[in-house]
Amino acid sequence: MSLTIPLSVLDLSPIVEGGTAAQALRNTLDLARHAEALGYRRFWVAEHHNMTGIASAATSVVIGYIAGGTSHIRVGAGGIMLPNHAPLVIAEQFGTLESLYPGRIDLGLGRAPGSDQRTAWALRRDRSDNGDNFPRDVQELQAYFRPAQPGQAVRAVPGAGLNVPLWILGSSTFGARLAAELGLPYAFASHFAPDQLMEALHLYRQHYKPTAANPKPHAMVGVNVFAADTDDEAEVLFTSLQERFVALARGNPGPLRPPQPGIQWSPEERAWADRALRYSVVGGPETVRHGLSAIAQQTGADEIMVTAAIHDHAARKRSFQITAEVAGLLARPTSS
Repeated sequence: MSLTIPLSVLDLSPIVEGGTAAQALRNTLDLARHAEALGYRRFWVAEHHNMTGIASAATSVVIGYIAGGTSHIRVGAGGIMLPNHAPLVIAEQFGTLESLYPGRIDLGLGRAPGSDQRTAWALRRDRSDNGDNFPRDVQELQAYFRPAQPGQAVRAVPGAGLNVPLWILGSSTFGARLAAELGLPYAFASHFAPDQLMEALHLYRQHYKPTAANPKPHAMVGVNVFAADTDDEAEVLFTSLQERFVALARGNPGPLRPPQPGIQWSPEERAWADRALRYSVVGGPETVRHGLSAIAQQTGADEIMVTAAIHDHAARKRSFQITAEVAGLLARPTSS
């Protein structure tokens, strides 16, 4: 039995221990080509700053690199942290991407800084902006993508009149309410912050206001999927992500480490990581099939975005291949 909903990919261009950002970005493009061949719908990268384990800080540049190296998979941001930027700049960047790769670009928008507070200040982020201006900035960005009006003083060139689908990203009910109010698709970061997932999905669907571009709500949920030929092998691969969360809890983030069987952590650290990562499917093909089906049924998601912080690039590609096979992606025609 295959899943009946599309699967997409979120990749953070992981810099592995002993590796480089250049290698991470090359691996991201290789994974995008692999995902395209396997039938995934989208391939997104995310904006993070001052993180030595993530290479996708210049997100728009990375999207151009991926789109230029693939042929039809949708490529986008999951997401752009809009409070870090002037909406006009993002309109121009994504207008440029849409002009170069028409019909293939997505723009997911988040309100977090994607960094610590000191780094946010270094990005020239307004110190008084704690995300409260996010709805206004989203609407300003929307306006730049509409056809330019006679006498309009400021235009996005390129950008005006182009169809760049916007998504609202979130890990709380704030983004769900905003996406519903604006009639936009919504992606929830359940792969690392799942606590408000079900409440957010309920609010999004309950309060959704249809638009011409999006007559129905469209909800996507993030899931960590670590697939391997056996359950035991997948559990070992998963320890790299568990160890990353331990490092975050201890204030010592860094490059993605090799699998660490027998992680030394406190009961409190283990409980925190288990709670944060509970939307994770880890195992062989049958375990992955049942796990993804259960999440799809529980959430009623219209789409699942798969992410996998796996240290070994070949094992990462194998994980996405197994996931595609058990979901029946190769048997389906691709669509936007």
